Amino acid sequence: MIPRGGRPARAHLASSRERLYSACGRDSSHDRYMSFEAMHQSHHHAKLDEETLDRDPIRQFRRWMEDAVRAELPEPTAAALATAGGDGRPSIRMVLLKEYEQDGFVFYTNYESRKARELEENPHAALACFWPELERQVTICGRVSRVLPAESDAYFRTRPRDSQLGAWASHQSQTIESREVLVERFRALEAEHRDRDIPRPSHWGGYRLTPETIEFWQGRRSRLHDRFEFRRGSDGGWRIRRLSP
Repeated sequence: MIPRGGRPARAHLASSRERLYSACGRDSSHDRYMSFEAMHQSHHHAKLDEETLDRDPIRQFRRWMEDAVRAELPEPTAAALATAGGDGRPSIRMVLLKEYEQDGFVFYTNYESRKARELEENPHAALACFWPELERQVTICGRVSRVLPAESDAYFRTRPRDSQLGAWASHQSQTIESREVLVERFRALEAEHRDRDIPRPSHWGGYRLTPETIEFWQGRRSRLHDRFEFRRGSDGGWRIRRLSP
């Protein structure tokens, strides 16, 4: 294989490896495996302490989310969603948060996808939001349940038309013969619903993760990061504790 520029793939990869080693200050002739340790940046932008921490974790999350939006970060609502089926084997993927209130964090997906099947077997999951430019991370663990159909209907109506068609066209997580099959299915649906409203598929809708723990992480110098965990008590209130980084 000859990449753009006419250089053999082996030489191209070697050149890339040399640049990475150089960035890390390491000599590739003496190191078989590269360490990324030297690429780590010191954290120094902000702090999180008992005085600045909101006693309500949802308000604290909203404050950080608004900071990420104001900073014009790419996809600030993106979150990693970790699930595990009945066999305990984990899987993870990125989703977009669409709502966050006192009753939980909402995302939407195909109810026949891998994540949905795992949530049916084991309704416990975790979300992680990471904003590296702000040196901040939030992890949320709790129990997941489907939102009401009316909520899914309301959100589906706000989606772009192409996204609505995509929810019908994609049999998420199932094997597909080729991309052409998917595109043809999309085009057929597009023709079928021309000049018509597109209803929400029954196999597509929202989930709400009701938090049991929420942890806020703020990067600090010398890796002495600030970490605070909110844990919901039996009375519904939140217990707060500082964690060692």
